[in-house]
Order: sequence, then C-alpha cells, then structure tokens
Amino acid sequence: MKMLLFVVWALLALILCPVHISGVAEESFEVSVWPNQALVEFGQSLVVNCSTTCPDPGPSGIETFLKKTQVGKGPQWKEFLLEDVTENSILQCFFSCSGIQKDTSLGITVYQPPEQVILELQPAWVAVDEAFTVKCHVPSVAPLESLTLALLQGNQELHRKNFMSLAVASQRAEVIISVRAQRENDRCNFSCRAELDLSLQGGSLFQGSSPIKILRIFEFSQTPHIWVSSLLEVGMAETVSCEVARVFPAKEVIFHMFLEDQELSSFLSWEGDTAWANATFRAMEAGDQELSCLASLGPMEQKTRKLVHSYSFPPPILELKESYPLAGTDINVTCSGHVLTSPSPTLRLQGAPDLPAPGESAWLLLTAREEDDGRNFSCEASLEVQGQWLMKTTVIQLHVLYKPRLEESSCPGKQTWLEGMEHTLACVPKGNPAPALVCTWNGVVFDLEVPQNATQNHTGTYCCTATNQLGSVSKDIAVIVQGLDEGISSALFVVITVALGV
Repeated sequence: MKMLLFVVWALLALILCPVHISGVAEESFEVSVWPNQALVEFGQSLVVNCSTTCPDPGPSGIETFLKKTQVGKGPQWKEFLLEDVTENSILQCFFSCSGIQKDTSLGITVYQPPEQVILELQPAWVAVDEAFTVKCHVPSVAPLESLTLALLQGNQELHRKNFMSLAVASQRAEVIISVRAQRENDRCNFSCRAELDLSLQGGSLFQGSSPIKILRIFEFSQTPHIWVSSLLEVGMAETVSCEVARVFPAKEVIFHMFLEDQELSSFLSWEGDTAWANATFRAMEAGDQELSCLASLGPMEQKTRKLVHSYSFPPPILELKESYPLAGTDINVTCSGHVLTSPSPTLRLQGAPDLPAPGESAWLLLTAREEDDGRNFSCEASLEVQGQWLMKTTVIQLHVLYKPRLEESSCPGKQTWLEGMEHTLACVPKGNPAPALVCTWNGVVFDLEVPQNATQNHTGTYCCTATNQLGSVSKDIAVIVQGLDEGISSALFVVITVALGV
C-alpha cells in the first residue's frame, strides 16, 4: 500500500512539474516589432521585423491587408517587406509559445508631400470695390492633420489655415477667402504656401508653393464719348476723337474706331484717369454715315455710336473767257456751281449787277482796261446743309496786256542831281508784260542799277526806251547837276519863300 501511494505521488510530481515550467515560459516571453512607429511615403515600401523572446516559438507572422513578402527569418524573428503602401493601417505581429499566442501592433502612417499647390483668383480682372476670391487647394496630400496652408499677397500673409480638426479620410485640402478690390491691389502678386510638418511622427517638414498669380483691378463705368463735327465734307480730312473718363488703368484702354465697316487707324493717349484715341479719316460719299467707337479694358468693353452727315460742296467755278486779254478787249466773267454740289448753291459774282436764281450761273461782261491789270474777281457760293449755311469762294486775277508807258509820275523828264552826292536815274516803265528799260547817254548805255557820284559831267540828256512784246516807247530825260552851294541856296530860298507865304 505504501508503495502504491509513492508511485501515485511520483506520477503526479512528473505531471505537475512540466506544467509549472510551461506556465513560467508563457508569462515571461514577449513579442516586439520594429520600427516601433512607421512613416511611409505614399506608394513606397516598408520593411517590418517581428521578434520574440520565446526560446522555441511556434507559429508566427504578421496580419495586414497590405501586400507582404517574407524576406528573412531567424529562430526568434521574421522580417517582411510591405509594398505599395497607400493607406494608413495597423499591422499585427504575433508569436505563439507553448501554445500561448501573443501579438503587438504597429501603426503605419502614410504621408504625401504637397507637390502640387494650386492657386486660383476668381475673377482674374476685378472691378474696384467688388469682391474677388482667393482659393488654394492641394489635390493630393497626407496626413491632412499635419497640413497648413498660407495665402500670401506679395510677402504679406493674408490668411493661414490648419486641418488638425478635420477627418483624415479626405486627401484634399483647400482654403478660400474673399477680398474687396482696391486700386492699390492692381498687379499684386498672390501665392499659396503649403507646409506638411511630420516632426511629431519622426519625419521632416515638407513645403510646396503655387505659381504666382497676378491680380488685375480696373474701373470702367463711363460710356465712351465721340467728338466729331456733325457735318463732314466729302474728300476732306476730318479728325474724330473717342474719349473715356474715370477709367483705370487709363493707359491700358484699347480703342477701335469705325466709319461704317471701315476701321480707322487711331493714335492712343492718356492722362490721369482719362484715355482717348484720335483718328483722321475722309468721307468718300455724301449722306448719313455711322461712326462707332469700341473701348475695351480687360474683360469689359463698351461701344458708342454717332451719326454724321457727309456733303459734297466743291468750290464754285470762276472762269474768264480770256485770262490775258489786250487792253480794250471785251471779256466775259462767269461764276457757276460745281457739278458735284447738291443741291445747287446760291451764287454771287463780285461786280455783277444782279443775283442769279438758285441753280443759275452769274456773269459779268466788261471791257479790259490798263488799270484792270491785277484786278481780282471773286465767286461766292452758299449752300444750306442740315440747317447750316456753308460758304465757298473762288478768286481769280485778271491780267491785262498793254504796251509800255513812261509816265511823268514814274519817269520824270527833268531830274536834278547834287554834285558830290550819289544818284541813280529815276525811271520806272509801266506795261504788261513788264517792259525792259534801256537808257543811253551820249550814245553809251547807262547802268541804271549802279549809283553814280554826281559831277558836272553827268549833266545832259538821257534817252530811255521801254520795250515788251507789244511794242516800245522812248523818252528823253534832262539831268541837271547843281553845285552843293547852289543846291543849299536853292533849298534856303524855298524855305524862306514858304515861311513868308505862311
């Protein structure tokens, strides 16, 4: 009986001792994973090492929905390659030891740097005092809670936004603000800066910036105004001006001016908040025509129109039956309207006794006289257009041909020179064509243009002859040279005589 009890005790001891040793092993082994936190760029790979302190581990591995490949193992570890990591996940690493399984987890965070930062200005051209929107968004970035977006005007930060309180599920981030446009905002640079700060996860700071966008501000509230005469004469150069006031920036206004369908070549100018364009044109046909001006600035354009009336009114025609008649010839002067003038003008011929009826010519008949040489005749035409009276005048000069004359007033027959003084022979012929004058003294031609120092030898008779195509005339001129004392005595005698007469 004692032997039986001993055997039973021994068996129990053999059974209980292994159980005690196994329990100690179960409680003491551990499972660990490396790295202890994982930060993976979107689409990249990650190597994970699972290990245990169990001296003789059983089944082990990792649990994940990611594509995995075992790339290494040892008695107490296994290493896996995770490929194409595109989502945040939690990986489980497990080992079993003596039938007991333990595991540990690894949080995998996927990050995507802000490589593409997009800035939008809506609209690109903004009217003064109107609101415009500045919008920045990053199409692909992660994790969103580590992102900060900053909107910049030049180097000045307008607005900053972080996404710490937003759900991570969305991989899109944006910030939108509204700003009221002022003139000083014109041509300002706007940009957006994105910062992904992964320092808390053991990573780096990634930055990205948008291309710069330039904002345009404009003011264009006034309608263009056309400045031009309401009456235009066919064929005559006219100037038209198109002006826009209270416009900004004035120097960037673009003008297009048209006469009907024909675009005019214009020259642009600006000063302050006013811009204008000038063009020169010619109306080529009579009647009503439309002038138009299209002014544009940025996305905005305004057009104005003005109706003008073109008329044809060439100067009247003034005709002489003979432009160079001989003295004593009858000549006819006719004043008539131009055939292109419509309706017929009213005519007035200077010197004509009566006014002709509208549409009829005016005429004058006269006998040409020597004193008519150089006489001007004028023909005046009047025309009513659109309630305004217009006037055109044509002038013509009459040239009467006559033989030379040597008149006493311009060629005196007696001339007195003072001895020792310079004198020239005074003789100016009349005639048309202008006659040539030749004077001789003692059979020798006398130079009329060179002043002579008078001596007693110059006393005598000079013969002057004036000649033109119609004939010639001669005249003797007596020249008397007086001594200086004699000349002074004569002058005193004249003065005393005049004084006594008074």
